[in-house]
Amino acid sequence: MIQVDKVRVIDENGENLGVMYTREAIEQANEIGLNLVEVSPNADPPVCKFLDVGKYRYEAQKKANAARKTQKTQEIKEIKMRPNIDSHDYDVKMRSVNRFIEEGDKVKITLRFRGRELSHQELGMNLLKKVQEDVAEVAKIEAYPRMEGRQMLMVLSPK
Repeated sequence: MIQVDKVRVIDENGENLGVMYTREAIEQANEIGLNLVEVSPNADPPVCKFLDVGKYRYEAQKKANAARKTQKTQEIKEIKMRPNIDSHDYDVKMRSVNRFIEEGDKVKITLRFRGRELSHQELGMNLLKKVQEDVAEVAKIEAYPRMEGRQMLMVLSPK
């Protein structure tokens, strides 16, 4: 409820009705079947408007839903490789990486080590450095290469 004794009133069509007593403004709003809603409390005197609160909430909800529909969520796509990947396979994977980044998604590159490959982690590091150089103009590294158990991970995000 409004605590001030005088408020500036705007009618339902957006026209300024001037400054009037709060009680009087509430009565006028009730006569036309609307509510008196405080729009800008920090003004002097506070600004109030004749509104249908249900309709106002409905419109606000519609705007929020429209905004949610248009926004794109950023997903994390994963590309799995092995340290001794063939050059053609590497090219195919890199095309996928580039496509994901152009679509605005993050890309998590996972290098899987099996058996004795684990003792040659420098091969994995070299491969991830090559990936980093190949996508340098379109992506930046969000998470630098790190080992997690038997796999090495790196996350790229669009620039």
